[in-house]
This record gives sequence, structure tokens and C-alpha cells, in this order.
Amino acid sequence: MGPFAQGILLGLTFAVLLGPAFFALIQTSIHRGFRYGAFLAIGIFLSDLFALLLCYFGASQILGADPRQNVYFSVIGGIILVIFGTYTGTRKGIRPSEEKAGPIETPSKFYVYIIKGFLLNGLNPGMWFLWITIVVSISANYGVNSHSIFLFLTGALITIFLTDIFKCYVSNQLKQFVNAKVTTWMNRIVGIILIGIGTYLVIRVFVDMERLLILSKELFKEG
Repeated sequence: MGPFAQGILLGLTFAVLLGPAFFALIQTSIHRGFRYGAFLAIGIFLSDLFALLLCYFGASQILGADPRQNVYFSVIGGIILVIFGTYTGTRKGIRPSEEKAGPIETPSKFYVYIIKGFLLNGLNPGMWFLWITIVVSISANYGVNSHSIFLFLTGALITIFLTDIFKCYVSNQLKQFVNAKVTTWMNRIVGIILIGIGTYLVIRVFVDMERLLILSKELFKEG
């Protein structure tokens, strides 16, 4: 199997990862439509591309081998996710078809979704950890500055972007079955998920979550 095909397999693996960007992508596509979901996907793609380039040129020297353990990155990223989650969770849902009767959206509105996708994905330390790990692994396998690395990463990025667009399309097709009550609850659920992930990123800076989990298991066994 060639490096491009291996990159495609990696991209398909990324497609099923349940991060903050994934839930925002589905929620936006149902609530706002395919076009807005696609712009969010573009933001996610640009974030992946930006992270990949930085990782390739030595981002680990700044963020560390595991960005999830970077205190400042985790706190800032967590706070931003909590803000996004709070905003999303408090929005009142409307029936998707009702938005057509609203005011015409200006092109600048689309850039908001690109920026949102970029931030939601880019402020996730787990995403940086994955890309750093991947870049280190494929560099060891193919050699630094290898053409095979370019093919591998191109296959991965294209696949990730296309699968995100596919998610937008499928989610958009479901909106005909969605009413205002459903979109309200969807906003709340996605908001809670984003707040939960953001809160976890902040708490783990001050609390050893792995140690806490081990202690809870020991107490459970003793009980």
C-alpha cells in the first residue's frame, strides 16, 4: 500500500473521532444548512493544515511532545471551548426551514463560521498531539523531507475534508425532520459537550485525572 492510500486510511480514522469540531459540524449543518456547515469544515481543514505545517517544522519544541500537558494551551483552549459551549447551549432553536424567511446573509457572515471551525479544532490539544505523533512517526518511516510524506499527508487532509463535507451533507438532509424543539435541545446538548470538554481541559491542569481515576477504582474494589 502506497503512502497516499495510507494517508486516506488515516483520514478515515480521523473522520470518526468525536471532538468538539465534530459536534459543532453536525449541529451547524442541521441548524444552519449545508452551506454554513461547509464553511465550518473549511475552517477545520485550515486548522488541520496550519497545525500540520507547524508540527512538521518543529511545533513540538514549543508545545512539547504532548500538547495535552501544556498548561497554558489547555487553560486557554478550555476557556474558549466553554465560551463557545455557553453561547451554543443558550441559543434558542428554530425550525431550519424558517431561516429562509429571515434577512439575507452577507458574505462576511460566512467567515465567522470559518473562524469558528478554525478555533474549535485548533484549540483542541488532542488534535495537536495526534498531528505531532503522526508527523514524528511518518518522518521516521519515510525519512525527513521525503516525497512520500507529502503524499501521505495530502491523502490524509483531503480525506478528512471530504468526510467533513459528507457529514455536512448528511446532516443537512436530516433537517427536514427537525423542528424548533429539536434544534433547541440539539443546541443544549452540543453546548454541554463543548463546556464539558473545555472544563475537563482546565481541570486536568490542576488535578491529576489519571491518578484520581485509579484511586476511585481502588476505592470501588475495596467497597
